[in-house]
Amino acid sequence: MRLVHLAVYNTMADWETGLLIAHVNNGYWQRDPGSCRVVTVGEDGAPVATMGGVVVTPHLKLADLRPKDSALLVLPGADTWLSGGNGAFAEKAGDFLEAGVPVAAICGATAGLARARLLDDRAHTSNAPEFLAATGYAGQSRYCDAPAVTDRDLITGSGVRPVEFAREVLAKLDLYEPDVLASWYKLYGLHDPAGYAELMASEAA
Repeated sequence: MRLVHLAVYNTMADWETGLLIAHVNNGYWQRDPGSCRVVTVGEDGAPVATMGGVVVTPHLKLADLRPKDSALLVLPGADTWLSGGNGAFAEKAGDFLEAGVPVAAICGATAGLARARLLDDRAHTSNAPEFLAATGYAGQSRYCDAPAVTDRDLITGSGVRPVEFAREVLAKLDLYEPDVLASWYKLYGLHDPAGYAELMASEAA
């Protein structure tokens, strides 16, 4: 069983990782259904409230999270990133990257990684170049105007493009055959119903 660790903190943006969580956990159309699941990680184990008011009790405390026990760390956006919070999560992301374990950050979390200097030498994206420039980081020349970007073990995404962000994470986890992932995106990203027929056909094959 591979574990995908999802950071949870107050005001986390519910919509940015919802599709990703569902399709890691549900096993539909995967190469090896049930081989991967999401585990939530909180800074101190106390319940947190999302931006939408959903209360989440973490499975694990951040201090107990080790890169070697994880397939990937997901950092959602949250208002707390914008006020300079969640530094412990950014530090943990640095530990993951140093250990060669992937990290995926979206929206406000990209600003936290920028402040931690984790974007200085990697191609990346975010909500807008100005959004990251405000952190004073040194990686502005590596910014890409794209919905989501993968550079080595780091995935970054815009908060308004959660489907593309999920696609990059699912690709990094190698949960789907490439043609199945293309059909998945056709359905969820392009809203083409033909993608659903292709996915069902792949399940029957």
